[in-house]
Amino acid sequence: MCVETKPRFLLFVLLLLFVSHRTCFSIVGDTLLVGQSLSASDTLISQNGTFELGFFQPGASLSIYLGIWYKNSADKTIVWVANRESPANDPASSTLELSDDGFLVLLTNFTETVWSTFTWEFSARASSVPNTSKAEAVLLDDGNFVVRDGSNPATIYWQSFDYPTDTWLPGGKLGINKHTGQVQRLISWKNSEDPAPGMFSVGIDPNGSSQLFIEWNRSHRYWSSGDWNGEIFALAPEMRLNNISTFSHVSNENESYFTYSVNNTSYLSRFVIDVSGRMQQLYWLEYQWSWYLSSSQPRDQAGVYGLCGAFGVFNENSSSYCECLKGFKPLVQNDWSSGCVRKSPLQCQNKRSVGKEDGFLKISNLTLPANSKTYQKESAERCRLDCLEICSCVAYAYNNNSGCSLWEGDLINLQQHSEVADDRAGAEIYIRLAASEPELQIGNGSTGTGNIKRTVRTTLAVAIPTTLITFGLFMYFRCLRKGKLIHRGNEYTGHDLLLFDFDTDPSSTNKESSSVDKRKNMELPLFSYESVSVATGQFSDKLGEGGFGPVYKGKLSKGLEIAVKRLSERSGQGLEEFRNETILIAKLQHRNLVRLLGSCIERDEKMLIYEYMPNKSLDFFLFDANRGQILDWGTRIRIIEGIAQGLLYLHRYSRLRIIHRDLKPSNILLDSEMNPKISDFGMARIFRGNETQANTNRIAGTYGYMSPEYAMEGLFSIKSDVFSFGVLVLEIVSGRKNTSFYHSDSLNLLGHAWKLWNSNKALDLMDPSLGDPPSTATLLRYINIGLLCVQESPADRPTMSDVISMIVNEHVALPEPRQPAFVAGRNVAEQRPLMSSSGVPSVNSMTITAIDGR
Repeated sequence: MCVETKPRFLLFVLLLLFVSHRTCFSIVGDTLLVGQSLSASDTLISQNGTFELGFFQPGASLSIYLGIWYKNSADKTIVWVANRESPANDPASSTLELSDDGFLVLLTNFTETVWSTFTWEFSARASSVPNTSKAEAVLLDDGNFVVRDGSNPATIYWQSFDYPTDTWLPGGKLGINKHTGQVQRLISWKNSEDPAPGMFSVGIDPNGSSQLFIEWNRSHRYWSSGDWNGEIFALAPEMRLNNISTFSHVSNENESYFTYSVNNTSYLSRFVIDVSGRMQQLYWLEYQWSWYLSSSQPRDQAGVYGLCGAFGVFNENSSSYCECLKGFKPLVQNDWSSGCVRKSPLQCQNKRSVGKEDGFLKISNLTLPANSKTYQKESAERCRLDCLEICSCVAYAYNNNSGCSLWEGDLINLQQHSEVADDRAGAEIYIRLAASEPELQIGNGSTGTGNIKRTVRTTLAVAIPTTLITFGLFMYFRCLRKGKLIHRGNEYTGHDLLLFDFDTDPSSTNKESSSVDKRKNMELPLFSYESVSVATGQFSDKLGEGGFGPVYKGKLSKGLEIAVKRLSERSGQGLEEFRNETILIAKLQHRNLVRLLGSCIERDEKMLIYEYMPNKSLDFFLFDANRGQILDWGTRIRIIEGIAQGLLYLHRYSRLRIIHRDLKPSNILLDSEMNPKISDFGMARIFRGNETQANTNRIAGTYGYMSPEYAMEGLFSIKSDVFSFGVLVLEIVSGRKNTSFYHSDSLNLLGHAWKLWNSNKALDLMDPSLGDPPSTATLLRYINIGLLCVQESPADRPTMSDVISMIVNEHVALPEPRQPAFVAGRNVAEQRPLMSSSGVPSVNSMTITAIDGR
């Protein structure tokens, strides 16, 4: 009997260990279920064994990415990357999970969200499903990674084919959604080891023609496929080589896109926009175990615009195709898209330069950049002197026929020719260099041999004693400053903003080992005052100014543009409160939230450093008769949906529930593609646990956007943000401020909209600059949503999850709104923040304040 019991007992123990430690076993197959997680050692493999999904590190990079690749490819050919803009840093703590809500979430450090599939459209689709616990994430045989309803696989909530990276697989789309403006385009990797978005992209013509374009920097088109005639592309017939691929162009009222299929399923096919700026069409040859390149567009590498970046020169005889102009050096090694920078600053840029005048280096057979300013000058010497008088002038050329051409800013798309091919290629150009550059030839500059000797003697006579005195003063004040910092508690890190790499661990940017352990716990880097001052040109490029301080534009050594908010003493922020709030903002990661890069706390200064938003703020466009025309209906819808998406993240999906409390057009920043990003979290408050409402006797915000319960009673909740969102929706639809109805019979925009709604004239609310209503039903629906959000009682207002569902499920009837708040009484005569403002629209700003209510 003992012999029989022992095996049973061992079997029981093994079964118990399997059940209790089931999460230690790798996930196998092609499916990830709700509650499961994919670790760095796990992968999903498509049913036919073609594709594999998992974590990878490109080249020698230490960054961790989630991607899809061909399983049997020897070089692990990546076809899709999830978190290309936000890499993880620790493979041991990085996991992919499928949440109870049906969202894929990529975590690092076990809790920090790096990437997720949460979008307004996905949220609405998932919210319409009774039981999202049946959701499943599956890697399909065509390389498409989908989240679908497990009980009804035909119902797709999200798919990777809608968000391609640099590769176009058969069955995928390149196109545009005509309602939402969402674009499927290919964007190259930044370089061979960095999948971040690069400079080159492929997409469909947004104007409706049946063409594909390749663009540099999402702005300059340098290749076109020509129109699709149903059989071939007019300018690229080889894209359908030997009838291996079949292309289709679909265009209807909802979308316009290209897709393609492979006629022989035994072929593996892909299109990729390479880091070289060319779209390549490749097929897998099984018998050779390699990829066959069937076509490249443009056909010639010289046809790629801006391949070598600023001040880089394309030379087809060079092994790397690229080299820097003489007097310049690569900004980033092995990444020509970043271009080149000067080895030595120009005389007008170097304030310590004495008696040195910039010179010019003549280069022949160089394709001249197109962005010149042409003047009729009487001589080449006059042209040279004119360039010297303008510090931003970097080159000049003189031709007896065309006159004087001056170039300011970066020189792009320079190409070296071995022979004179045409007028543009054969013209001589003079590149401005610092006088100290050895490449500068005497005679091309402005000084001769005698002048140089006199200049050297004068410079030495002045520079030596000046240098000694300056060095002594520098060491004296450095000691004083160091003692002051030690007295503050050794908290100063002093990162150099100019050299800081925001893609790596902050601790790697400082060699002082004594500070490393402290910085490992920092979630937001601190920068030295000197480096911030240099990055902003001593605070010379002012973008704007609000009630809490000016905003300056800056640029780092690697070309990254930043915005620096310099808080004035009136901001009322203490050191600890300032630091706590900035660290909170740094933890928020979402495409529709402005990214805070760091801060500076030194010399009684408090500064915040953000990503630079080139299109300023929403109010800059929305309330201007001319600029408002840029905001077409599709753009306005995308802005509304992006704000809703960002708010839903704050209210529900961030690690802490965040109430913004100051949502308004000036706090909605716009990136280069007019995508919205919510900024200004200085008034934000955290709700923990099951908290849903709080009370404060310190009212902060802007009249016209504050909910009635907050403005009058100090009560705030997520419904306070919903009210502000509703005001924003009505302003975006109408193009008018809420408080711009001073001389009308309506008290404000809310009252005006309510009056039109009750009179069945809601369409009259539309901004006249939009022309004819793009869709009457859609316009009325957005007005209805706006009015639902501004209802008097917080209980009547929808949540942001409800709002997104209303936006997406456009065929579902909406409830009738009740009377909005602030309709029965006169609103403030003028929209103004509780702290005075200069009236200039905020630009890349974040207001931080807490003002006692009266």
